Amino acid sequence: MATGLAITSEGGNYNGRMTLFVILSCMMAAMGGVIFGYDIGISGGVTSMDSFLKKFFPEVLTKMKEDTKISNYCMFDSQLLTSFTSSLYVAGLVASFFASSVTRAFGRMPSILVGGAAFLAGAALGGAAFNVTMLILGRILLGVGVGFANQAVPLYLSEMAPAKYRGAFNNGFQFSVGIGALSANLINFGTQKIKGGWGWRISLGMAAVPASILTLGAIFLPETPNSLIQRNNDHQKAKLMLQRVRGTNDVQAELDDLIRASSISETIEHPFKKIVQRKYRPQLVMAIAIPFFQQVTGINVIAFYAPILFRTIGLGESASLLSAVMTGIVGTVSTFISMLVVDKFGRRALFTVGGIQMFISQVLIGAIMAAQLGDHGGLDKESAYLVLILICVYVAGFGWSWGPLGWLVPSEIFPLEIRSAGQSITVAMDKVWREHWFWKRMVGEVSGKSKIEGP
Repeated sequence: MATGLAITSEGGNYNGRMTLFVILSCMMAAMGGVIFGYDIGISGGVTSMDSFLKKFFPEVLTKMKEDTKISNYCMFDSQLLTSFTSSLYVAGLVASFFASSVTRAFGRMPSILVGGAAFLAGAALGGAAFNVTMLILGRILLGVGVGFANQAVPLYLSEMAPAKYRGAFNNGFQFSVGIGALSANLINFGTQKIKGGWGWRISLGMAAVPASILTLGAIFLPETPNSLIQRNNDHQKAKLMLQRVRGTNDVQAELDDLIRASSISETIEHPFKKIVQRKYRPQLVMAIAIPFFQQVTGINVIAFYAPILFRTIGLGESASLLSAVMTGIVGTVSTFISMLVVDKFGRRALFTVGGIQMFISQVLIGAIMAAQLGDHGGLDKESAYLVLILICVYVAGFGWSWGPLGWLVPSEIFPLEIRSAGQSITVAMDKVWREHWFWKRMVGEVSGKSKIEGP
């Protein structure tokens, strides 16, 4: 293992090295990102499967197959279908605030455990669903799992990782999201070919695999030194854990800083009231603004509706799912690249480069579709493939910039005394902006506006 000094955000030098213990612990915790990514990838895939639509949303399938007068932009109009997708984010929004209290009072590990267990229950219910009520109830449980996991996992990764490699470790959360989404796309592509029209059950039920790993793994996850000091004021146990985490006995400087931060934290009875004070206003603004701009990039169109988008421009059911696999591969690889370079080039550079890349590709995609995609029919083959390539360029830009950094930066900027509250606000804002996009889509359906559009 490589050795070296970890540079803290306060400017102090901490002794330590990369240890196998940290790597394995963070890999297990990062399964919280896998369950989130799997849900993102699976929902868009199953809603493009004819068998799934026939079972739960037959009116959508009828418009696709039989109504030749229906506009390309209105084929997937269904408030019920949108409720299926968005119910997860309503639940996640509410759960994230409860998760803050659990994380602060009981530690990071219990929050991760609750998240995994709730997601496991939701996966089982979704895979066994025989009506829309069961389907949406399963989505709500998935949302509870995502709310707890997204609140606790980035904190866990940030606190366990050596400061020198914190960016790479925290970007591992978004990398795990990409792995989960890619896995879901691959499974959708395979289950769509199963005869009998029940492949969607495998797609939804397979979410239980990463959820089981996370739930069982959380039982054995060690608590972070920060949490041990904050909850139990057990300096000796925290020191032993810090020595194990950093791979050295000389951890007094870092321990002293953690104790000092915890002392300040103990004076804070109501962190949500504290965070609105002028002293913490920059952190509060970032906790709201970063998730907002992350969603305004338009990633939800690709993350949730890529197969539907590809079907709209003229690709078949199987080809659409395969195209979603391609974008998933691009997103995963680009996020891995971000893990390698984020601590070298810095957060601002990646934000800027990725943002410009996404902007240019979106302008070109919009121009092609505006010029060639009417209310009926699709794009010619060359234009459809060009759109697919440009979407991959867009996904790559998001994958090494706003995707992982949207979770990394907020987890770094909060002092310990408001950290759980700050992370809850970040997660809640992520759910609010996603939910805003979905409900805007539903309002658009009522008024007859386009359904495949950005925020």
